[in-house]
Amino acid sequence: MDLNVPGLVETAGTGTAAEAADRLAAAIEGNEKLRLVARVDHGAGADSVGLELAPTIEVFFGNPALGTPLMQLAPTVGIDLPQKILITETDAGVQVFHNDPQYLAERHGIDPVTPQLGVIAGALQNLANVAAGVS
Repeated sequence: MDLNVPGLVETAGTGTAAEAADRLAAAIEGNEKLRLVARVDHGAGADSVGLELAPTIEVFFGNPALGTPLMQLAPTVGIDLPQKILITETDAGVQVFHNDPQYLAERHGIDPVTPQLGVIAGALQNLANVAAGVS
């Protein structure tokens, strides 16, 4: 799809959005540091009001040990927490999207070398790869 949206990281994958969301949820639930907060099926929401939308699922999760220090630096970053990964289904498979932590740092005035940002970036990409079925 390659939307080229500033601050958005995209990973191409295979299968369906539901399969990708299941892989992602299992990885989150299997990590004692992470907490699964919610799973929102945007496609089902659209269908419930008679609208069409490609299968699209958003998974919300967090790690308070990483998010809390960021909120201590800039409380406004809480608007972008917990972390989220969006999965949408296309003719070519699934696309997995997440925010780049450096984009969030810039948006909220957090020093870009704050250690938690690198940890979060690595974790998000690992989870995106799992969801996409490429890891």
